[in-house]
Amino acid sequence: MKDKNPYSLIFGKEPQEMIPRIAQTDEVIQSFMGDPPSQQICMITGVRGCGKTVQMTMISRYFSAQPEWIVAEVNPDGDILKSLAAKLASQQTLAKLFQNAKLNLSFFGIGLEVSSSVPITDLETALTKMLTVLKKKGKKLLIAIDEVTSSPQMKVFANAFQIFVRQDLPVYLIMTGLYENIYELQNQKSLTFLYRAPKIQLQPLNIGTMTDNYQKVFELEREEALEMAKMTRGYSFAFQVLGYFTWANGKDKAKTRTAFKQYLQEYVYEKIWSEMSQADKKLAEAIAHVKSGKVSEICSVLDIDNHTLSPYRERLIRKGIVSGADRGYLRFTLPLFEEFVEEQILPESF
Repeated sequence: MKDKNPYSLIFGKEPQEMIPRIAQTDEVIQSFMGDPPSQQICMITGVRGCGKTVQMTMISRYFSAQPEWIVAEVNPDGDILKSLAAKLASQQTLAKLFQNAKLNLSFFGIGLEVSSSVPITDLETALTKMLTVLKKKGKKLLIAIDEVTSSPQMKVFANAFQIFVRQDLPVYLIMTGLYENIYELQNQKSLTFLYRAPKIQLQPLNIGTMTDNYQKVFELEREEALEMAKMTRGYSFAFQVLGYFTWANGKDKAKTRTAFKQYLQEYVYEKIWSEMSQADKKLAEAIAHVKSGKVSEICSVLDIDNHTLSPYRERLIRKGIVSGADRGYLRFTLPLFEEFVEEQILPESF
């Protein structure tokens, strides 16, 4: 085995050992690289800890390695347009292109001043001109935004991005976000174009590939590695957490399971639970209570019919908390989540 723990407990950081989502990565690359491109936007969504940020990082890294592409990652909580302009102007090669095109950006305090040109005082206009320069030089810009919300600055940026696309400028966008945040953003009246943008909902990791990884790293028999992989239910963060504590605790499975459960609960599940509505929590409690997972029994516990259940069920599925893949059944996608939910249930609930 390796000298240092190859698994990571840090959210969003690409770990040493990871399971790539090759098909979904290729889907984005092919759509952006087409001539003409089939899409210029991609939204990656899924439950907390499913690997959204790592997926975006891998895609961004691919495009960063292409000579004609520029990748700019911007903070969704700041002035996105100003941050984007500053990042472009701070790259020495691009700065020379903008100066040669006599773009005076000194008004924004980002250092590009051309004495013979009047300063541009509107950010959208400045970016339009910058993107026009990039287009003439055969360059393309990929903007990466992690964990978007329906904030005022995000709405301003999205409206500007829509204009850039309509003007046939070489600009592309990849962003990640929780289902409810992306839903709220695309539900804005002026941003309905986001409904048409492809959304990648990250699915569980491949159990066989995870088994191969655990078997190789820990030098296990296939059956034991498979048992570990199944314990994670394909949840990306759980793959890292289980690997980390297995490395740390060796053959002490009981200690590893305790640490695995506690870490998931404290760093993921408590946050997920706090963001769920009371109706969502009630459904989750019923799913945890009904061990068979049968929808008919869940409805019976809640004293509702299947039609009434449907919108709540669909919301938990879209959030990535529940799977309805088996017709007539609802099961949690997150490992040991039923134990966590049971611990939240008051004695008189059922």
